[in-house]
Amino acid sequence: MRHFILSALGEMFRGGTRYRAWIACLVVLFLFGAWGYRRQLQEGLVVTGLSDQVSWGLYIGNFAFMVGIAASAVLLVIPAYLFHRGDFRRVVILGEGMAVAAVSMALLFVLVDLGRPDRIWHGIPLLGRLNFPASLLAWDVIVLMGYLLLNIATPFYVLYRRFEGRGPNPSVYFPFIVLAIVWAIALHTVTAFVFSANPARPFWHHAALAPHFIVTAFASGPALIILALRAIRRLTDFRVGDGVITTLGRILTVTMQINLFFIGVGLFTDFYHEGTHALSARYLYFGLNGLDALRGWIWAAIVMNGVATAILTLHPLRRRRWFLDIACVLGVLGIWMEKGLGLVVPGFIPTPLGEVFEYTPTFIEVAVSTGILAFGILIFTLLTKAAIGIEAGRARR
Repeated sequence: MRHFILSALGEMFRGGTRYRAWIACLVVLFLFGAWGYRRQLQEGLVVTGLSDQVSWGLYIGNFAFMVGIAASAVLLVIPAYLFHRGDFRRVVILGEGMAVAAVSMALLFVLVDLGRPDRIWHGIPLLGRLNFPASLLAWDVIVLMGYLLLNIATPFYVLYRRFEGRGPNPSVYFPFIVLAIVWAIALHTVTAFVFSANPARPFWHHAALAPHFIVTAFASGPALIILALRAIRRLTDFRVGDGVITTLGRILTVTMQINLFFIGVGLFTDFYHEGTHALSARYLYFGLNGLDALRGWIWAAIVMNGVATAILTLHPLRRRRWFLDIACVLGVLGIWMEKGLGLVVPGFIPTPLGEVFEYTPTFIEVAVSTGILAFGILIFTLLTKAAIGIEAGRARR
């Protein structure tokens, strides 16, 4: 075991000039975020754009998006282990590494959103008092921590067995695979419930939010995985089969189409017979009382999603590498904009008292978010480097 861990660590930090420059760049961005968080700790949340009226912003929007990225790892797990696709089995470890990085970022985004982070221990299972099962936040902590452990333990076992030159025993890991699949759906469902269980926020308080969350997860996740696999195939000697990209592209096409359907259904429900419950949606899409900070943001997101869906739906375009890459980038950005600030902030506008108080992220929030994103990419890079080294046989007992 000790030799396995040391070999994996050695593989993580072994590389050429380009790899070291990439790691250094991520470390610099992380330190930039740490500087921003230090400012936030010193001066308080007053350095953010948050207020009593809008208490969730960029951090919680990024949290919701990252939970979806984490849940999407099952789209590699299901073909690999349930349908016995050998090409998917080669890359499933990379998807689980992305899940670990995404959950880590999600937890950090919640941490930096706390005014008193020193009290985070209250939310740690077996250490703090979670107020379980009454609190939905307690459920969210449990599913996040459980999913993180599942996506660490299963790849660890598989890679350790391959490091020893032996194949993994299905009777050992398969039950955890099935549990992880169910857990991934529960993960994003519980996250949606954190929003939809607020009757005072009609913008979130509807039954379609949970399935919409899952659809956006299964759209943005495959798009990001496709981009990552293309980069890995181009920059390393690790073989990624074309069948993996093709299958993920088909999944992405269907989920992007369903996402547009959900957006259309929401617009119809809010505006066909518009009432006071639709004020948040009116603010988001058209502005309210002359205030429209998010109007351009959400329409840009819809245009990105629409263009990405059109490219993916037209098969001749989707088969072309660059068009698929463009669709993936637009899909990830569009869903991040829609599911981040486009979902979180309008839920607070107007307030239950009818106040319209806009929110704009500050430089400190952008800096902290950049640092967390760099930290997550660094985790994914290091885990991928170690996994590829073991899979390629460079690290063996």
